[in-house]
Amino acid sequence: MGLQVRLQKKVKGFALDIEWQISNELAVLFGFSGAGKSMTLQLIAGLIKPDKGQVSLDDIVYFDSSIGTNIPPQERPFGYVFQDLALFPHMTVLQNILYGAANLPNNEKLNRAHEMIRAFKLTGLEDRYSHEISGGQKQRVAFARALIRQPRMLLLDEPFSALDRPLRLEMRRFLREVRDNFSIPALLVTHDFEEAVAISDKIIVYEHGKIAQIDSPEKVKGNPANIYVSQLVACDDCEGIYEIAQQANPADAEKLRR
Repeated sequence: MGLQVRLQKKVKGFALDIEWQISNELAVLFGFSGAGKSMTLQLIAGLIKPDKGQVSLDDIVYFDSSIGTNIPPQERPFGYVFQDLALFPHMTVLQNILYGAANLPNNEKLNRAHEMIRAFKLTGLEDRYSHEISGGQKQRVAFARALIRQPRMLLLDEPFSALDRPLRLEMRRFLREVRDNFSIPALLVTHDFEEAVAISDKIIVYEHGKIAQIDSPEKVKGNPANIYVSQLVACDDCEGIYEIAQQANPADAEKLRR
């Protein structure tokens, strides 16, 4: 049971080749930007078609290249929160949340939307636009929109990356509450190891399109599988170091990433 993933995808000189599974837990895909983490989410959600492989959740197959199965993204039971949140600026808070329930009957949509508004402490903000609410409130709207159709899993592509530290800490606690309250597996992409350790039940470490280690946060931190993982978890701001190195010498930066 749980999510089982076996995927291969080649894009512009980059090759993703991964296999892992998670149960009803909060798992983190951890590693440098460009290692294949966000691509994995898009392949699971059906936003990108894999070259080969399989995606199944609780024994229901949503993609299988061997038998030609490829369920459209709108028919897959995944709630998706994008890195930039993707809130529509011309829509109110209520309208943004309702957008996530496009396939539900009209009478059910509004009832569910108001349930989400109460659950995510957005009461009184229904008629405001995204530029009229705070960063934390925007996060809550994005989560409400992703969960309104009662998905069986939540996919999160670095939703906290643009937040300042105090708000990130608040959102980490919020994510654990969401996971516990809705009792569905969640998969979070991040390159922040502190964040990965703080909120995850399992960490899946990506190394240039492949899996370097799959373990509990304690084991990844205390017993890294190889030198790459050891350097990655010991680095306070590995992504920042990589970006600086890339500007100075792209070839050396790629050696650092690998």
